[in-house]
Amino acid sequence: MGFTMGLNLLLLLAMVATNLLSLYHLSSTLQSPKPPTPTQSPVPDHLLHQLRTIRATITHLARHHPSATSSTTKPSAVSVPQDLLLHSHLSPIASSCHNHPDLLHRYMNYTPFSLCPHDTDIQETLILNGCHPLPRRRCFSKTPPKTPSSLPLNPFPTSLPDASVIWSKYNCKSFLCLSQSNPNLGFDLRKQRETLVTYSSELDLPIPQFMQLANSANSVIRLGIDIGGGTGTFAAVMKEDHNVTVVTTTMNINAPYNEAVALRGLVPLHVPLQQRLPAFDGAVDLVRCGRAVNRWIPAAVLEFMLYDVDRVLRGGGYFWVDRFFSKRVDLEKVYGPLIGKLGYKKVKWAVANKTDSSGLKNGEVYLTALLQKPVSK
Repeated sequence: MGFTMGLNLLLLLAMVATNLLSLYHLSSTLQSPKPPTPTQSPVPDHLLHQLRTIRATITHLARHHPSATSSTTKPSAVSVPQDLLLHSHLSPIASSCHNHPDLLHRYMNYTPFSLCPHDTDIQETLILNGCHPLPRRRCFSKTPPKTPSSLPLNPFPTSLPDASVIWSKYNCKSFLCLSQSNPNLGFDLRKQRETLVTYSSELDLPIPQFMQLANSANSVIRLGIDIGGGTGTFAAVMKEDHNVTVVTTTMNINAPYNEAVALRGLVPLHVPLQQRLPAFDGAVDLVRCGRAVNRWIPAAVLEFMLYDVDRVLRGGGYFWVDRFFSKRVDLEKVYGPLIGKLGYKKVKWAVANKTDSSGLKNGEVYLTALLQKPVSK
C-alpha cells in the first residue's frame, strides 16, 4: 500500500511539473513574439505567364539536348532564343504559348536584322492554339520575288494577281487553282457574290434585303465586322453596293485568305475566333458570323465570343448569324439558349436541315438569324 501511495505521489508531481513547464513556455512566447515576416509584393500575373513560358522552353530544350545542360554554361543563355528573352521583358507573351515551347522556339529562332524565315505555317499553328498575339520579331518580312505593276481597284476583279503571294506553303500555286479545286473555298469571287445577294431558300438573307430591313428600322449601317469572312466577299459587296466599311477576320488555313482580302482593297484582320475583337466598345453597327462559326467551336469559347460581339455592337446594331450548323438537339438545348441570353430582338430566325452526307448522318441543321441589340440596357 505504501508503494502505491508513493507511485501516485510521483505521478502527481510529474503532472504538476509538466503543467508548470507549459505555462512557462506560453508566457515566454507571449512576452517575446516573433518578429513579423516582411510582406512581399505579389508578382503580376503577366510576369508569371512569361516566366512559365521561358521555363517551359528551357525544360523542353534541356530534355532534347541534355548535353547543353551538363556544361558549365547557363542553359538559358545557350538554348533560349535571345530575342524571346528580350521580348519577354518588353511585352507580355500570351499564356498559351508556354504549351508549345518547341514551336515558339522555332518561331523566335532567327537572325535579328536579317530576312525573316518564311514560317507562316508555324505562325498559323501557334495562333490557332491560343498563342496570340505572337511575339514581335526584329527581322524583315519576306516579299514575293515579282510584284505586279498594278493592283486591283475593284473588289471584284476578273482575277487576283498571283505574283502578290508567296505560294511555297500551299498545294495550289495560283488563285485559279484554288477556285477550280474547291468552289466552296470562296476564291470564285463572282459566284460567291451571287450567294450573298440572291434568295433561294429560307436560310438566305440577301444583303439588299438586310439593308432594307435596317432602313425601315431607321438604323444606319456604316461600320461592320465579318468574323471568319474567308476571302472578304461580304465586305466587298457592302463596300461596292452600299458604301459600308467592313473589316474581315480570317486565317490562312491551307490558302492565302488574308492576301486575297488585301488584294481586293479590303482590310483583313489576322486573328482567330477565340481572340477578343480588336474594336472599341459600341463602335460598329453590324457583326456577321460566317460559316467558320459552327458547332466545332467549344460552347464556352462561343459564349465568350457572343458577349464580345455584344461589347463592340452599338445599341440598335445588328448581329447576323449566317448558316451556323449544329446537331438539332444541340441547337435547341445549347446554342439557342446561349444566343437567347443576349436578349436581342429576333428579326429573322430560320432553321433548316443540313442535307449533305455529314448533316444527314449526324442530324445537323443550319441556323440563319438576324438579331438587333436593344438601344439601351
